[in-house]
Amino acid sequence: MDIKAYIESGILELYVAGTLSEKENEEVYALMQKHPEILQEVLEIEAAIVKLTASTSQRDNNHILQRIKQSLGLNDDDAKVISIAKPKYNWITYTGWAASILLGVGLLWTVNQNKQLQSYIQVAETQQSLLETQIENSKNSLEEANTLISVLRDDNITKIPLAGQGNFADTYAKVYWDKNSNRIFLDAQGLPDPPEGKVYQVWSLTLSPLTPTSLGTIDSFTTDTNKIFEIENANESEAFGITLEPAGGSESPTMEQLYTLGVVS
Repeated sequence: MDIKAYIESGILELYVAGTLSEKENEEVYALMQKHPEILQEVLEIEAAIVKLTASTSQRDNNHILQRIKQSLGLNDDDAKVISIAKPKYNWITYTGWAASILLGVGLLWTVNQNKQLQSYIQVAETQQSLLETQIENSKNSLEEANTLISVLRDDNITKIPLAGQGNFADTYAKVYWDKNSNRIFLDAQGLPDPPEGKVYQVWSLTLSPLTPTSLGTIDSFTTDTNKIFEIENANESEAFGITLEPAGGSESPTMEQLYTLGVVS
């Protein structure tokens, strides 16, 4: 951008005079923020106008008039009319410019305040939304905690430890099976986060003959803090296993990726 040509175009004088459109005012204001030379030019224009306005509004001209009369040999009773040349500057115009400056500054301040207010409102709404989400999550966590406590204390719940297998001997999990409600609670805290593009899949097994039935994939494993998952299970399970499968799951378990396995006692 040719800043010198822009300054010499006269648009800054129009900006100070308040005769530009709202869009043009915003464009000039944006350039002022970006280019110190333009800001300085606007400040100088405003200062010149304010100085001119002040020089005409604060001066008492009676003594000047008396000196002119004395030089011309006139007194207060003379009715002679003397033609006076038109002043170099149109003070009314400059006064109007000064008023426009004040109006323009006021409008810019109002626009800025409105933008700040909108920003504050958006922040407040976002914070409220986050707070509501946190409260809801807390309620859900409390309900889950109460449910898990009741499960752990229920003697009718079958507890099946799942031990690590093969190359994954360090992994472990535990299944709490509530046969009355056809559901299990899987504590998978002993499993590492699955690699990108992979998910854990839970299997219900019958042993004779060996028949696996998928209980679904744990898609929320990495985002779940407690690593405890409630899963429906209406099967006559004799064992439970967990394998690592491609995203979306598999029709049959990948035995090379069998992480844990436990038999119902």
